[in-house]
Parts: sequence; structure tokens; C-alpha cells
Amino acid sequence: VQLQASGGGLVQAGGSLRLSCAASGRTFSSYSMGWFRQAPGREREFVAAISWSGGGTSYADSLKGRFTISRDNAKNTVYLQMNSLKSEDTAVYYCAGQRVGRTSTPNSWNYWGQGTQVTVSS
Repeated sequence: VQLQASGGGLVQAGGSLRLSCAASGRTFSSYSMGWFRQAPGREREFVAAISWSGGGTSYADSLKGRFTISRDNAKNTVYLQMNSLKSEDTAVYYCAGQRVGRTSTPNSWNYWGQGTQVTVSS
């Protein structure tokens, strides 16, 4: 599975962005998908994940209510809707795929996209 993230950019605090992650390969619909982020000088952290069917989702506690993950298996795409953005949301956002499970630990994810930069100005 190859992953291509897009949709990042510069946005003012309080604004919204929707990230997309397009996947290649016919097995996309069988993978859990997730989003992680990494700010300068910090470790990569879990943002959200969604089960292969889209029926199960999980979020970092600090992001619940502002971020929403979704997927469209017909389009081989997973999305991250980010609302009420804050300066501390500034980071490179990565999408990832996982064959089994839906964990929050980066090392347990099997496939990674190249990342897309999100910058929130205050």
C-alpha cells in the first residue's frame, strides 16, 4: 500500500482544514487507517484512527470534538477534518495504514505517507 497525503497549508487560528490521504492498492479497504503528527523537536504522536469498515474510530483525547476521521473505501481515501485549529496543531501530518488493529503507537503501523505540513497562525 502506498499512501499520499495532501491538503495541508497555512490557516489562521480558529479555521479549518481537511486532509486527504489517497492509497494505492486493492487491499486498502482491509486496513485500519490513521493520522499522526509531528511538530519540530517532538515525537510523532497519534491523532486519530479508523477501522477498515469505518465503523470504529479513535482519537487522541486532546483532539476529540475538533478533529474527525473518515474514509471512503470506494475512493481509497481517508480524510481528517480539522476544525477550530490552534497554533499548537502546527505539525507535519502523516497518514498511516495498519494491517491488524488500530493502535496509537506509531511503531506498530505498517505503511506511511510522506506527510503534509499544517501551519496555524495565531
